[in-house]
Amino acid sequence: MDFRILDASAFYAGVPFRSSEDCYTTSLVYDEIQHIKKNQDVLGTLLETNRLKIREPDKQSTEAAIKAAKETGDFPQLSRQDISIIALGIETNGQIITDDFAISNVGKNLGLNILPIMTKGIKDVGKWIHYCPGCKASNQNGNKCSVCGTVLKRKLLK
Repeated sequence: MDFRILDASAFYAGVPFRSSEDCYTTSLVYDEIQHIKKNQDVLGTLLETNRLKIREPDKQSTEAAIKAAKETGDFPQLSRQDISIIALGIETNGQIITDDFAISNVGKNLGLNILPIMTKGIKDVGKWIHYCPGCKASNQNGNKCSVCGTVLKRKLLK
């Protein structure tokens, strides 16, 4: 695998610190995890030895990641950092290392290689729909039913 793409959960699990393989992340994720092992400046060492590379996804890949996340219904659960990781996966066709279920669902729907770290990963891949548990109406937008005002729930369609 040419590209091992790490989200924040991979850093928290220690993946780049116990591996000799080169890893990639985005500047948004790097900014989020800079506090890790700050006293030893481990992240700085990874950058200096070129084992950790920061790479930004292009605009087209980012737009494709956003579109895919909206199609699966995961978009509201994803941060800008998460979108950047998915986009980098799209651009490089690299292996995304994550325990984030929303990243995993979008990535697997796109056919990306997803590797969980500390969990078994997601079992089912699909699209989320929002529905009203009161009147059973299906809704895509908002958090309350437009028909009866009940708080919407969501379920995964496999």
